[in-house]
Amino acid sequence: MTRRSLRLRLALAGAASVGLALLLAFFGLSFLFERHVERRISNELAIHLDQVIAGLWRGVGGRIDVVRQPADPRFEKPFSGLYWQIEAQGEQRFSRSLWDTPLTIPGQNNAAVHEIGVKGPGDAELIALSRNVVTNARLGSVAVLATVAIDRSIIDQATQAFRKDLLPYLALLALLLFAASLAQIIVGTKPLDELRRRIALIRSGDADRLGNGFPDEVQPLTAEVDGLLHYREEQLLRARERAAELAHGFKTPLQVLAGDVERLKALGQTDMARDIDAVITSMRRLVDHEMARARIADSSHYASSNLAKVIDSVIAVVQRTPTGQSIEWIIEVPAGVKVRIDPDDLAELIGNISENAARYGNEEVSVRAKPNGAMVEIEIRDDGPGIPETHLPHVLRRGGRLDTTSGGAGLGLSMSENIVQAAGGTIALENARPGLMVSIRLPRIA
Repeated sequence: MTRRSLRLRLALAGAASVGLALLLAFFGLSFLFERHVERRISNELAIHLDQVIAGLWRGVGGRIDVVRQPADPRFEKPFSGLYWQIEAQGEQRFSRSLWDTPLTIPGQNNAAVHEIGVKGPGDAELIALSRNVVTNARLGSVAVLATVAIDRSIIDQATQAFRKDLLPYLALLALLLFAASLAQIIVGTKPLDELRRRIALIRSGDADRLGNGFPDEVQPLTAEVDGLLHYREEQLLRARERAAELAHGFKTPLQVLAGDVERLKALGQTDMARDIDAVITSMRRLVDHEMARARIADSSHYASSNLAKVIDSVIAVVQRTPTGQSIEWIIEVPAGVKVRIDPDDLAELIGNISENAARYGNEEVSVRAKPNGAMVEIEIRDDGPGIPETHLPHVLRRGGRLDTTSGGAGLGLSMSENIVQAAGGTIALENARPGLMVSIRLPRIA
């Protein structure tokens, strides 16, 4: 795929969308997990706070103390990250986990539970729950500020562990989503492959329209293309009709002039008759040449001809002519080979050259063809006298006739060259000793 590939662009856009979505999911899930852990810890701290308050009693010296320690063993381990502390009668009591570093807890004005952030041992960030309570009468109705706290790094560690466990699953999900995106792109762009296939059929001459059967998003495009093909065919037809009408319009005046030439000859004005006849001949050549050019110039670029079929039909006609009947014809053309040229143009091309070969050949004319890469090579060879080497470069020119006794305007080989060039091929003449060989190369349709 190139940089201009639609599939590549869709794949990159899909990959970017999947990546962005999974990135947002990663941070979103991490945030939700962190909030969940905080709520769980807050609930645990509330339980620990209730245990601390429930364990209040008079200790050594009659001072208020936590006689029944909370059950969590971390309260007994120094700097474990879980702490409790009470303030009563101006004195502080705290868990062994605080060692000798009491917490600084701001005073409370009510009995509600407050969640606050405080500094712990080593300036650690702690989450603390504190509450003002008053002991019962048996303990002297003493005001006590009870606090439990936990190191916030525990939440951070849990979040990091969650992210570490989450990454492999997100990576697997990214692969699955990207594969699904590629499958969607392939299925979504499948009609473009069908469109390309039908265009190739039109190029090869196996179809003349794209037709229906495309998705709603593609069908308007194919309808426009089919409309354009129809319009172009109509233009081609009108151009050929105008060319035929113009040629017919010139034919009558030229015939009248030809009659005048004969009358002038009968009156003995041969010089004037010769001059007018030369003008008529020149005009016929020009009209025939330009009309033929107009016909082949508008031929479809996507024309297609079955080479063997056209050659067989043309040679069958030439064989019935007086000159063709006395010639042995050797035809070696593989079946199924197609060339990019209009069938009528190909018939005229083969007809012009084969008629010349039959006219000047002695006993044999061969027509051979073979595919060669993107081209098809056609050789038409006779066993006649050939053409003088000095005249070979001029034969293909318009009106470049060597035989002035056979009639016509001398346009056969010239028009053959025009037909071949219009089809994107080449034509060459060379003496084969004996005879003349005409080599034609035409574009092949694979």
